[in-house]
Amino acid sequence: MAAEETNGTGHGVSVQEPAKPELVEGMAHENPIVSDASNNEAKATDATALAARFRHLSLSAQTIHADDFLNSHQSVAPPMHVSTTFRYNKDPDQLQPWANINPNNPHDSHVYSRDSAPNSTRLEAVLTSILGGPTLSYSSGLAAFHALLVFLNPRRVAIGGGYHGCHGVIKLLSKLTGLQAVDLADPDFAQQLQPGDVVHVETPVNPTGEARDLAHYAQIAHERGCVLTVDATFAPPPLLDPFRWGVDMVMHSGTKYFGGHSDMLCGVLALHPSRAGWVRGLRDERLVLGSVMGSFEGWLGVRSLRTLEVRVRKQSADAERLVAWLAGEVLASSSSSSSSSSTAITTAPSSSSDKKNGSSSSAAVRDLVAEVRHASLQTEDLRPGGWLRAQMPNGFGPVFAVLMRDADEARRLPSKLSLFHHATSLGGVESLVEWRAMTDATVDRRLLRFSIGLEGFEDLQADLVAGFEALRAERA
Repeated sequence: MAAEETNGTGHGVSVQEPAKPELVEGMAHENPIVSDASNNEAKATDATALAARFRHLSLSAQTIHADDFLNSHQSVAPPMHVSTTFRYNKDPDQLQPWANINPNNPHDSHVYSRDSAPNSTRLEAVLTSILGGPTLSYSSGLAAFHALLVFLNPRRVAIGGGYHGCHGVIKLLSKLTGLQAVDLADPDFAQQLQPGDVVHVETPVNPTGEARDLAHYAQIAHERGCVLTVDATFAPPPLLDPFRWGVDMVMHSGTKYFGGHSDMLCGVLALHPSRAGWVRGLRDERLVLGSVMGSFEGWLGVRSLRTLEVRVRKQSADAERLVAWLAGEVLASSSSSSSSSSTAITTAPSSSSDKKNGSSSSAAVRDLVAEVRHASLQTEDLRPGGWLRAQMPNGFGPVFAVLMRDADEARRLPSKLSLFHHATSLGGVESLVEWRAMTDATVDRRLLRFSIGLEGFEDLQADLVAGFEALRAERA
C-alpha cells in the first residue's frame, strides 16, 4: 500500500509505508521538539517555527542566533550536556508517557538521549533555520542516508556515481528488501521508475565537485510520482538551496562543512516544508535505529555552525582560483588539440598573486596534470541563461579533482606537499588531498581529490608549485 502526499509543486507522490510500523508505534514524543508543523495556526510555541524566526536575517545571523530560544542559562556559549537520561516530574499527576517537560525551558525537554538531547536539539534548531525546513541529525552521513531509505521504503532508487558509501547502503538494503538501483546515467532511467520510488542526486558530485541540474531531475521525479532526494554535502549554505529547485528531502554529511574542523561525525536530513509531516515518522524510526548523534558531537556541531558562512565562502573562492590556475595551465598545454568539455574554461582575470608562481610552475603542471574537474569549469552550463549560475550563485564549492597523466605520479604527489594533508574526508579548515584510490576502488587511479581549507590561495598555490616541481625533478 502507499500513502499519497502532495509536494509543493502540486505533484502527487506515493510514499510506500514502512514495512513494520508497529515497531515504532507510541515510541516518540507526542509533540516532538522539532515537530510536525501541520497544526499551523497554534505554533507560536512550536520549535520549528521558533528556529525559523530569523530566516529574514543573514545566514551568519541565523547560525549564531537561531537556537537562542533554547537558552535557559546566562552563559553566552552553549553548555555541553552529557547526560543520557533526564529526571521525570516529582508530581505523579504530571506524569505522561514520553512527555517530560523541562520547567526551566519547555522547548528543551527530553526523556532519553536516543530520542533527543540538549546539544543535538540546538544543532537541529540552527539547521532547521538555515536549510529551510524541519531537520533531524544522525550519527553520520551514511546513517542519514540509511534512515532516508528506511523511511521512504522505495522499490527502486535512481542514483548516479558519486559517493561509494551510498551505493554500499543500497546494496545492504537490497539484501534485505530487494531494493533495486537504477542508473541515473541511463537516458531511459525514468521509464524504469514507479510512484513511490526515489531519485537520489548528488550535487556537486564526489569526488570531482561537478554539479547536476536539480530542476531537471525534479521535473522527471515528480512526473513519475517519485521522491527527489539530494546529497548536498559539497554545497552547504550559502552555496546551494535545493528546496528552491523542487527537492523533497536534503541530505548532508555534516561531518564535512557543518562540522568544519575534522573532529566530529554527523548526518543530516532536512525536509521541504511541504513534507514537514514526515519528521514525526523519521524521528520515531531514528529512535529504534539508534542512529542519533552523541552529545559531544552535537555540541561541536553548534560551535562549528557559528562560522559556517565565513568558512565556506572563503574555501569556495580560494578553490575556484586554484581551479582556474590549474585548468589554465592544462588548457595551454593542450591548445594544439581539442580539450574536453569538462576542462574547457574561460580563464578568470589573473591577479598579481595568481601570476607570482606562474613561470616556474607552468612546465611542471603541464607535464604532470592531464585534467581538472570542478563545477566552475562547466562552461556550457554557465553560459548566460544556463542553470548552473542560478543554482549556485554564491560559488561552486571547495572540492575539485585533478587527474594526473600517470597513476603512480598521482600516488606520489601528496607526499611532496606540505600544507595539504594526505587524508580522506573534506570540509575542514585544513586543506586535504587524497589519492582517491586509497578509499574508493571504483575511481580512476590517476585521480586526486582536493578539499580547500582556510590557509589562503597564495600559500596553497605555492605549496602545489613546490610539490609539482619536486615530483617532476624526481621523475627526471
